[in-house]
Amino acid sequence: MTRPTPILATAGALWAVSRWLPHAVVALRVWIFAKVNGSNEITLPGERGGPELFLRLYSHPAANGRSRGAALSDLFWYWLAPGPEVHQEHLEDGPRYDEAARTTRTVLSLPTAEIERLADRCARRVLDELPPRPLTLVRLRDLMMPIWAEFFYELVFREPCPPTARDLIVGNADDVVTSLKCTGLRHMRRRDRMTRYLLDRIDAGEVPHQLPALLSRREQAHYLQGTFFNTAVVQMSEGMAHLLLAIAQHRDVQRRILAEPDTPYLDHVLDETLRQFPLFGIAHRITTADIDVGDGSAIPAGTVLCFNYQEFERTGHTDPDRFDPDRWTTQRAKDTHHIPFGVAANRPCPAWRLSPIAMRTVTRTVLDRYRLRSSVSHTRSIPHRAPCLLLSTDDPPSPHLVRPALTGLRLRDRFEDVWRGLTQLILGTWMVLDARRLRLCAQYFDEPQKTPTCPISNTHRSEAHPYL
Repeated sequence: MTRPTPILATAGALWAVSRWLPHAVVALRVWIFAKVNGSNEITLPGERGGPELFLRLYSHPAANGRSRGAALSDLFWYWLAPGPEVHQEHLEDGPRYDEAARTTRTVLSLPTAEIERLADRCARRVLDELPPRPLTLVRLRDLMMPIWAEFFYELVFREPCPPTARDLIVGNADDVVTSLKCTGLRHMRRRDRMTRYLLDRIDAGEVPHQLPALLSRREQAHYLQGTFFNTAVVQMSEGMAHLLLAIAQHRDVQRRILAEPDTPYLDHVLDETLRQFPLFGIAHRITTADIDVGDGSAIPAGTVLCFNYQEFERTGHTDPDRFDPDRWTTQRAKDTHHIPFGVAANRPCPAWRLSPIAMRTVTRTVLDRYRLRSSVSHTRSIPHRAPCLLLSTDDPPSPHLVRPALTGLRLRDRFEDVWRGLTQLILGTWMVLDARRLRLCAQYFDEPQKTPTCPISNTHRSEAHPYL
């Protein structure tokens, strides 16, 4: 009679831990990002100022340092290797950045109709690979990643993406985002395969774009890898996972999207998704000159500014924790605290125009075939990769099958939160310490004459660290 008690107690304890551990992991991550820079750091919004100061400093021309002088850069370079020194987000201002940015804009410059056709074609190819079942369980980020791998391959190479290239791109991008979420260690050999593939295509003259001339051959490969096959694929996959998960968990929103295909409602849903679940958590800039903040004090040069996007996006909105696409019928993004693609004065996302067009198209393509349902937690960091049920529109499943599937999905997600949170704590600690040991960014700027192109190439293949 008393035997079930320890089992129930253990289950209850795991359930309780599953409710607070994911939030604790996120809070610890934000704290580490701030404190790794020592006392020379300001987090915004925060004690120093609110959203107005956030916007002012975010747009200030002296807040233009990208990597040099911030201890946090060592961690981001570690996650983004190989080639973080030519990653467009981390390149310092100057001719090398100007050339890289110009190339990126050229690659992404397509007419709206062509973007829509390409996004729809890539989505249909990937969705065709799903089994023809009434009910299919997927993780949305995993489902979206091959779509964007094919999409950006075609943008870069102007030809259909072969399966071998898609596998390389997905393996590379998944390894980057998995390590960023601290749910797995980075695997440099996997990423190096992507680099070698790009080097071969460059050597064969098979990249139909003028690559930045100021970059070496290897740097050109790293530029393509970091900009299009790391950041672009990862961010679009994450953004779509958030968007589709929000649609899956708000059935009234899903019904309205289907009922109003010719209205701006899907745009409002996308805006609300990116407001509540911004793709960036913390981004940092380094001040290159003193900044007068107008209260008789100044922020000195060399200060690390940490911009907390999620906290900023919560300010200035009524009931910010409520998912409400209709709030965008009476307010415009430019008049609120909403910068999903940055600001024009400080390197806005180069895909600011392309991304919403492509995301809307893929959403409609998915909803042409499936209705979406999910009962998992939805957080900005989305470490579970967004488990979701796809309900076929051609052969709908019985409600008696859907309800228990949703219950099982919710229970599994809660208990996965426990081991996933513990994994993040252990692996995150390991990678922070390893990044501090390697000092990839600091090493690059401290000894540029010894590392003219890529300081990482000889430091990440230690036999003592076969997983790095």
